[in-house]
Amino acid sequence: ALPPQYGLVFDAGSTHTALYIYQWPADKENDTGIVTQVASCTVNGSGISSYADDPAGAGASLKPCLDKAMTIVPVEQQRETPTYLGATAGMRLLREQNSTKAEQVFAEVTNAIREYPVDFQGAQILTGNEEGSFGWITVNYLLEMLVKFSFAEKWEHPQDTEVLGALDLGGASTQITFQPGVTIEDKNTSVLFRLYGTNYSLYTHSYLCYGQTQALKMLMAALHQVSQPPQVLHPCYPKGYQENVTTADLYNSPCVLAPSTPSPAQVLMVTGTGDPAACSSAIQRLFNFTCGANRTCGFNGVYQPPVRGQFVAFAGFYYAFHFLNLTSQQSLSRVNTTVWAFCNKTWHEVRLVATFPQNQYLHTYCSVGIYILTLLVDGYKFNEHTWSSIHFSQKAANTDIGWTLGFMLNLTNMIPTEALEHVKGHRSSLWAGAVSFIVL
Repeated sequence: ALPPQYGLVFDAGSTHTALYIYQWPADKENDTGIVTQVASCTVNGSGISSYADDPAGAGASLKPCLDKAMTIVPVEQQRETPTYLGATAGMRLLREQNSTKAEQVFAEVTNAIREYPVDFQGAQILTGNEEGSFGWITVNYLLEMLVKFSFAEKWEHPQDTEVLGALDLGGASTQITFQPGVTIEDKNTSVLFRLYGTNYSLYTHSYLCYGQTQALKMLMAALHQVSQPPQVLHPCYPKGYQENVTTADLYNSPCVLAPSTPSPAQVLMVTGTGDPAACSSAIQRLFNFTCGANRTCGFNGVYQPPVRGQFVAFAGFYYAFHFLNLTSQQSLSRVNTTVWAFCNKTWHEVRLVATFPQNQYLHTYCSVGIYILTLLVDGYKFNEHTWSSIHFSQKAANTDIGWTLGFMLNLTNMIPTEALEHVKGHRSSLWAGAVSFIVL
């Protein structure tokens, strides 16, 4: 048998970069093999968009993970290993702010990857629709909703399975993608795929600035503009928590509009007041939930059909709910109660119950918990009834859920458009064993 093939994808997000190393059997007929993740590597430091003033640093930061990949991919296969870098909303924002700096960062990460003996296919910024739909492909591919190896040794479209929706929360954007039960009325939110002989018409939308880092920034700016003096009372931070934030850091993003009369750079003292009701209403004000006449919408006037089917919620949705022990299908009222109880804890109490008291995000879990609830319930319009269709997950089939796998499957043409006939499965020995066991 031929040795397995490998693929490398960098996920250059707004807050950090990760490298995913995939592997699949090379002797797959009709280009169908089961792709698995063999390793991942988190790049030190923050996202590549934070290197706007030190582009060379962005390139240098990738090297330890590339070095690790070179120890995993056999030397004789490195030159034919397709390698990609995809950047998401952090770079979308930087490009909006300063396209020259964005290009310099890309030039440097490209130079860094080109120093390695891989088949580098280029660095690019994904659109929000691509990010959403590649995440959807990843979820459905890993959970075998698109194609399954049947007992009759055929790749078949699974009978009666409904595809899953995908909910993704990053640092700078959030994506919702699902197959609606109605015709999509706005072509900007629709994407068509033909995969394994089946057509999928999907609704997808990415909300820029509504990832959790940028949303919390918008929240802090709104709270600052209410009070204006250097003291900012923060209802989503625990009572007894204090931190200093400079206005330069607060207003450094296109998501956050500086007040009309910009004061000279000053240091703001942010003080937690631990008030979930006030926190919730402050977060609600970041959204415009009114829809135009005769159309259904998500928020900010964006068209969205009613949610339908089961959903997998990953990335930021999973991390926050995992911290709050809410990833095991609790009811919406139970989730609300848990988040509010956490929001009522003082900073001292929060540190006492935390498994990792040195967790740098500890003071943000109340705001993120309420933010996620607001986004899912008021934004995407999940209710008590449909809430139970959301499954909070980080991995499926030992592979991280995110857009990178779908992105690579798409670019390497690994998902054929037409159905497959009589393709050998990836574990014939297992089938042989099972059959002889049945005979016995």
